[in-house]
Amino acid sequence: MTDPLIRWRERAGDAVLLDGFHALKHALRFGAEIPVAVAVDRRAALALAEELAGDVRDALDALLTEVLAEAYASLVPRPHPTGVAALAVRPSREANLRRLAHLPRTAPVVVLDNPRNLGNAGAVIRLAAGFGATGVVTTGTLDPWHPTVVRGGAGLHFATAVERLDVGELPPGPLFALDPEGDDIRGVRIPDDAVLAFGSERSGLSAELRARAGHLLSLPMRPQVSSYNLATSVAMTLYHWSTGGALTPS
Repeated sequence: MTDPLIRWRERAGDAVLLDGFHALKHALRFGAEIPVAVAVDRRAALALAEELAGDVRDALDALLTEVLAEAYASLVPRPHPTGVAALAVRPSREANLRRLAHLPRTAPVVVLDNPRNLGNAGAVIRLAAGFGATGVVTTGTLDPWHPTVVRGGAGLHFATAVERLDVGELPPGPLFALDPEGDDIRGVRIPDDAVLAFGSERSGLSAELRARAGHLLSLPMRPQVSSYNLATSVAMTLYHWSTGGALTPS
């Protein structure tokens, strides 16, 4: 069998880093191809699987190779408390784009317009996967497959379609953008084929995306509160969509 460190270094250039037990667990659940996986304490990792993820325990047993702590630390930018790491094959961009463009959709696409914070992007991907969103698209320079984003998303990039696109390339569907000047979201029904856009943490929606939006929506907020965290805003909007209807604002 090839040394796992050699296999790691052979694949690291074009693979997705799965940093920690939970990222590897989720990637396996959603069909990721894993060419190499390592653990500082293989027995402890399998015990964790027995406790929290029995459905992937056998797959982990077949994949995990134990390595020295020093070797593990050389493979990851920041060691994870579980001492587990793996490399995964990134899903095909073409397949993701087909999934994003396919109509009819049964769940919205989330768009992060020029996001700045890697951890926030990961948190959004994690909750979007939880709601069964069709995908998460980013515009701008942030790489949604950056290792810090994947870590924040707990490996759930493999549960939805994650891609970076220009504003002019956004998937089809009615575009709803969150903006403080928009209509109260509680009075609006969000359709399943919606494209839901959220501005950057610092500057909000770009002029280009705001101009393309067919609907501007605002979230209820107490006076003198400046804003919600990006992931919180996405969660509130997806929850409203999931209720399936408009409410009368109080």
